[in-house]
Amino acid sequence: IPEEFHPRSIYPEVTTVIVIGFPIQLPILETAPSIYYHELYKTVNSLLDLRAYELSVFLNDKGYPSIYLPRDGYAGIDVLLEKPFAFFSHKHAAYLAGLGSFGQNNLILTREYGPRIRFTSIFTCASIEPNPLRVEDLCTRCLRCAKSCPVGAIQTEGKFPPPIDKKLCAMRSAKLWSKHKSPCGICIKVCPVGKDRKLFNRTDMSIYDGKGPREYGRAWAHVRKYGTF
Repeated sequence: IPEEFHPRSIYPEVTTVIVIGFPIQLPILETAPSIYYHELYKTVNSLLDLRAYELSVFLNDKGYPSIYLPRDGYAGIDVLLEKPFAFFSHKHAAYLAGLGSFGQNNLILTREYGPRIRFTSIFTCASIEPNPLRVEDLCTRCLRCAKSCPVGAIQTEGKFPPPIDKKLCAMRSAKLWSKHKSPCGICIKVCPVGKDRKLFNRTDMSIYDGKGPREYGRAWAHVRKYGTF
């Protein structure tokens, strides 16, 4: 990671980075791209911002100077198209905080939710003992994410994790944004990793290949046609 993206290049006084994450509920994600998933994504992002800000205020009140970071920070999809980068990487922070390992889709996989989790960070001057790195590689290399990507943004060869074609991914999001159905979400939907699959009875991956019970496909098709009231 280039030095300019390190925590102390953003907040020189920082001694600890706290990373928090909220899950994306799988049955809602399965409707993606949809207005339903779009609203879930906004809700999770808002909660991340709120909880991170509240935690930074709590730490400040305890005498530990702290600041929160927004979960995104690119203002809008038009800005993302021009420069598909953030000033700080929450996914790398999550990896270094021991919350998971990288997957083929270049996202963090956790035991609990696979890649179906959003992260944000808090910079603090409090000295907190760090969690160890998670050495377990959770990615199964099944390549479902790459094969399912509608724009081919995920590579299948070369170094691991492979770099994502951010431009293609952003262009896909821009197209969905105009219909209030962004982000795409397909690569995290089809990932087999995560205990949430057992919770929601989604361990049979054939449902994403059109080979499972027909009621799933009918439900997803219905939701994709409409918003909610």
